[in-house]
Amino acid sequence: MSHAPRHETLIHALGADLVPVRPLPPPWRRTLAWLAAVALLAVALLLRYGTGIAMERWNASPDMAWATVGAVLTAVAAAWAAFASGVPGRNLRWAWLPLPPALLWIGASGLGCLRAWVAPVTHVARAHPAPDCLYFILAFSIPLSALLIALLRRACPLRPVLTAVLAGLASAAASASLLEICHAYGAAATDLLAHALAVLIVMAANAAMGGRLLSRDRA
Repeated sequence: MSHAPRHETLIHALGADLVPVRPLPPPWRRTLAWLAAVALLAVALLLRYGTGIAMERWNASPDMAWATVGAVLTAVAAAWAAFASGVPGRNLRWAWLPLPPALLWIGASGLGCLRAWVAPVTHVARAHPAPDCLYFILAFSIPLSALLIALLRRACPLRPVLTAVLAGLASAAASASLLEICHAYGAAATDLLAHALAVLIVMAANAAMGGRLLSRDRA
């Protein structure tokens, strides 16, 4: 027992090879970093299409402007909730933060089914534009999801699937918001179904792939 290492020696031995780790920025700062990438995409689309399409659509049907507000707030809230879920000690109830703006997004968009009575001057999305909406949201959600997952990997969330689902919701909502810049059609039932399908596909893909990438026992 006389040769047993002292506590101080053991502590120094265990800590000799440790490398200092820079603390993660708070969730709001990481959310802003991701939103900056979304803003760059918005600027690129605005340079290409301008504001005329969106303003004409919103003036003709103000409910769609509220739907856009709901989508933007959903993206912000879901991104923040995803980053917050990787912080130890955060209450799990913060995962419900995107629910109120999502209800606004869904509710205002649902009025599109009454487009013929509410705002007959707008175009009604037929079979052709609806798949375009689906492809647009999926195409923009891929890089936004990849960036969000990359930012989340440093935190190693304790609930990786929940975090990945929130990341998928944020990416899909942001992509739907970007779609408003170049989407000249009203929200008919087929259009809403395409949006809903795109959001579900993005969330499911993030849960399957993002959940594995964020898992603590990943290779």
